[in-house]
Amino acid sequence: MAAALGALGALGAAGVAGANEEPAAASVEVDLREAARGVMKVHLTLPVTPGPVTLVYPKWLPGRHGPAGPITNLAGPTLSALGHPLTFRRDDVDMYALHVEVPQGAHELSADFEVLTALRPDGLVNGLEAPRTATESLAILEWHQAVLYPADSDSDRLRYQAKVHLPPGWKYATALETTGSTADTVSFAPSSLTTLIDSTLLTGRYFQSYELGGEPAVRLHVAADGPAALNLTPEVLAHYRQLVVQARRLFGATHYRHYDFLYVLTDQIMPDGLEHHESSDNRSPYRTFLDDDVRRAEANLLAHEYTHSWNGKYRRPAGLATRNYQDPMRGELLWVYEGLTEYLGDVLAARSGLLTPEEFRSELAHDLAGMQSHGARTWRSLQDTTIAAQLIYVQPRDWAARLRRQEDFYQESALLWLEADTLIRRLSNGQRSLDDFCRRFYGAPSGAPQVVKYEFEDVVAALNAVQPYDWRGFWLERLNTTRPEAPAQGIRDSGWQMVLNAEPAVMHRAHEADDHDVDARFSLGFYANEDATLSDIIPGSPADAALLAPGDRLIAVNGRRFAPEELRDALGASARGVPTLTLLIERGDQFRTVELHYEGGPREAHLVPVAGAANLLDRISAPLPR
Repeated sequence: MAAALGALGALGAAGVAGANEEPAAASVEVDLREAARGVMKVHLTLPVTPGPVTLVYPKWLPGRHGPAGPITNLAGPTLSALGHPLTFRRDDVDMYALHVEVPQGAHELSADFEVLTALRPDGLVNGLEAPRTATESLAILEWHQAVLYPADSDSDRLRYQAKVHLPPGWKYATALETTGSTADTVSFAPSSLTTLIDSTLLTGRYFQSYELGGEPAVRLHVAADGPAALNLTPEVLAHYRQLVVQARRLFGATHYRHYDFLYVLTDQIMPDGLEHHESSDNRSPYRTFLDDDVRRAEANLLAHEYTHSWNGKYRRPAGLATRNYQDPMRGELLWVYEGLTEYLGDVLAARSGLLTPEEFRSELAHDLAGMQSHGARTWRSLQDTTIAAQLIYVQPRDWAARLRRQEDFYQESALLWLEADTLIRRLSNGQRSLDDFCRRFYGAPSGAPQVVKYEFEDVVAALNAVQPYDWRGFWLERLNTTRPEAPAQGIRDSGWQMVLNAEPAVMHRAHEADDHDVDARFSLGFYANEDATLSDIIPGSPADAALLAPGDRLIAVNGRRFAPEELRDALGASARGVPTLTLLIERGDQFRTVELHYEGGPREAHLVPVAGAANLLDRISAPLPR
């Protein structure tokens, strides 16, 4: 069947346009007026020629780095041509492919379907991503959910004209060019399918837009579940304006015609961020601008996704720069795509004032301690996490620290890029840094969006052009070697070292507030969510020795009903001569009492100066001058 699919796909693509012809535009019309209850209605028309055509639903999604297209949430499609219904046959190997015979005389095929999104925040269904994307007050339209296209096509050559029906009175923002609007309908200029899917639309009842400056212009659009959340103070807004300034100084050029931050504030949609070339889809808790701790924990989100406009969208690993959404992606360079972006996101957050120098250091300490708790490093290389990203993204987080790892190519790779940065600074006697690599690799010339592919050797060559060194060996050794320790050399070389102690750490507390949990990973060896559920169990910890498991429910601590304060108080008492914590645990329909033997008190991660060492972290996080 696979060979037949290839032949039919080629016919389907040829039916849209010849190799040298300007393709006719398809049209896609989306009705978001019932999005709040999880129903998005789509009417699609595709230019065709008579004969066999294979239509496909996007499978491999940019930014998701895997086959995450939520096809199980598709109700339909019903197909028609010349006013008559058509039947399709799903491919028996590729579930995303539909075979249909277009009748003679037909030059247009219509498809009507609904996208039924989850009403749960996480939305993971059978390993496919179908998260909730709307509430009563806002909606996010991801265009990959609303299109079909001919198989074996180049998405850059396909043309789509989009129209959206919005709930009455709602405002919207997107990177697409608006050509017309009425009270509840917006029409957009034709664009390539690539551009359409890369241009998420945000709409909402409580909606505010801000000019952030820049040339080309950058805007921030915020939609929230209530007006109180739109509490963007002049100080925080100034930091976001500095983010635009500092990013331009870092990279030395831009690769967009304009840029739009789309920012959702809600507790009904899972926190997340997704990069696009001229925009980003950002989702944070409702209280992000109402609670300073939550704001700190979310401070690097927009900086991270903005960095992707250069690193990931403009310069892109060849294995992730596929010609359509069915060709498989290869993620072996995600340590650059995501890891360097994670590092630069923290750096830019600090340079713009979204994080203070202390908070920047605290975040690095938190990341290092978290990576140190992942026991799977003894058998699974960092490189393997990048190659297996399509599996890692959809696996449950239970047992992440034990023997599986999670998306460690974010934080662990970031620690390695810090090491590379400090190495360049040291070898060049402070004359050069990773900033020079960024300007060389991601910078001039400025221009409209385009994709410039790269391979591993291109990264090595660019680093060598900045500072001669065995960069090939540097990365191969760190990416492929398995060892129990997390990479701390970059932090040490920057003049600091990590310690765990009972002193409150600003970013430890910020992430607890953001995640609504008690983070006792570095003491007892688990997280306790606000509903008393334990998540993850750290290998070698007291919780591991007591045979606790993710999903266990903590009913009582030392005879008192569980509350976050009770667990924190018990931790404090463990350092004052009470070395045993008695926990009442519910697992399924069974209850048992467990004793944890621990006398270390709370443990939170900090960076402390190395005596006599140069403080490179403060230099790295300092704003770049003009």
